[in-house]
Amino acid sequence: MNKNDLQMLGFEIVAYSGDARSSLLGLLKEIRGGDFSNVESKLQDADENLKLAHNAQTQVLANEASGDDLELGFIFIHGQDHLMTTLLLRDLVQDFIELYQEKYR
Repeated sequence: MNKNDLQMLGFEIVAYSGDARSSLLGLLKEIRGGDFSNVESKLQDADENLKLAHNAQTQVLANEASGDDLELGFIFIHGQDHLMTTLLLRDLVQDFIELYQEKYR
């Protein structure tokens, strides 16, 4: 895997994580207002994008584990940052869903 391959995987991770983040933040805005109609579809959308981002990340991890000496660049590291913060956001949004559902019952 060369540096260009890593950059492309970094861009994939940023894009998929960004799409997941957008879905989650949109959902958070909806539930804050008491609208729970899109919870399942938006969580499913976010989870699918997180899965795709994770798959891209796994390609790099597998290459490194097999002995490839990878030259990681800023784009890939930026993608990792996006993925990790979006995974945390996913967990927090799940808690907010439960809290707001209790509030609006």
